[in-house]
Amino acid sequence: MLAGGHRVRQEAGVSHSRETRVTTGYEPAIVPGIFQIAEYARHVLTHASNLHGGPRDIDEGVRARLKRQESLYHSAKRFRFIMAEAALYVQICPPDVLAAQLDRLVGLLGLDTVEMGIVPLGAPVTVIPKHGFWIYDDRFVTVETWNAEMWLDEPSDIALYRKVWEKQHAAAVYGPSAHRLIARARSALAPG
Repeated sequence: MLAGGHRVRQEAGVSHSRETRVTTGYEPAIVPGIFQIAEYARHVLTHASNLHGGPRDIDEGVRARLKRQESLYHSAKRFRFIMAEAALYVQICPPDVLAAQLDRLVGLLGLDTVEMGIVPLGAPVTVIPKHGFWIYDDRFVTVETWNAEMWLDEPSDIALYRKVWEKQHAAAVYGPSAHRLIARARSALAPG
């Protein structure tokens, strides 16, 4: 899909968000795209372009990714996401950008449409957190690996990813506990 550029892939995400009532996701290493600020997203997309080559339409991709965030403010929608705590520390961008991204996450904790959990480092888990995925209602799941993005719509695949999400959900913390983990990551950044 990236052969057509980042804009095309991100616009597909906008369409999925419009059509979906409940988006459920898990990210082990980065902040979910729907929560990313522009500069953080720019670094994520640049890393992908550097790895895969293809069109360097980073600015267009960032604009499309940010457009997707409009769905966060629609009262009929829900976004249930879990991140590994490590995602708060991975420096795919300069520290000041990561600090701003973490500040954005704190702001999202209060939205009625967002349920954000964080699996703390050292928390016991009952499933190995191998890769990120997003479940769109119960219609399909997207899974990104190094070399492919899979779209899975078999009921057995959807059920498996729902089960994995539920297991990560059981290990995650929410609300004030999630806020404390974000604050700890924020304070660990070098001043500047």
